[in-house]
Amino acid sequence: MSLPAPEAIGPGVVVHFHYTLTNDAGEVLDSSEGRDPLPYLHGHGNIVPGLEAQLEGRQAGDQLRAVVEPADGYGERSDRPLQRVPHDAFPDGVRPQAGMQFLVEGPGGQPMPIWVARVTPEAVFIDFNHPLAGVRLTFDVQIVSMRAGTENELAHGHPHGPGSDHE
Repeated sequence: MSLPAPEAIGPGVVVHFHYTLTNDAGEVLDSSEGRDPLPYLHGHGNIVPGLEAQLEGRQAGDQLRAVVEPADGYGERSDRPLQRVPHDAFPDGVRPQAGMQFLVEGPGGQPMPIWVARVTPEAVFIDFNHPLAGVRLTFDVQIVSMRAGTENELAHGHPHGPGSDHE
C-alpha cells in the first residue's frame, strides 16, 4: 500500500537532501556533493535541531541557506578538560588517531560518544565535546525528495533504504 505524498516537511516525513556545510570562515566542513542525497526522518532527531527546524514546512525542490547557532547544532563547548586514557584501554588492534570517534558506556549505561583529541606515546587524550561544538554552522541545502515514513521507519526512528533488513 502506498502512502499519500506529504505536501510539506513535517513530523514523520522522510526527506532526501543535498547539502554543503561551512563554518564562519567559509571552510567546507562536509558536503553530499558527488554522493547520494542524505535521508532523514523528520521529527526524530536524525539531524541537528537547528537545521531540522528550518526545514519544517519546506517542499521538494526548495533551496535554502540555514544558519545554525552552536546551541542548536552540536552544542556549546564544555570547559571539561581532556581526559588522559592509557593506550591499553582501547580494544586490541585499535590504534587511536586524532579525530576518531568512539562510543563508551556512560554513567547510566547508555552509549556516550567521545573523540580522540591527540595521541602521544604515553597516552590518548579524549574530548567529550563534538568537534563542531561551539561552531556556527551554515548549511546550503537543496531538498531533493520527500515521502511519508513507513510504520517501521516511524517505529525505529530513522529512514530505511531499499531492501533494508529492518522491514
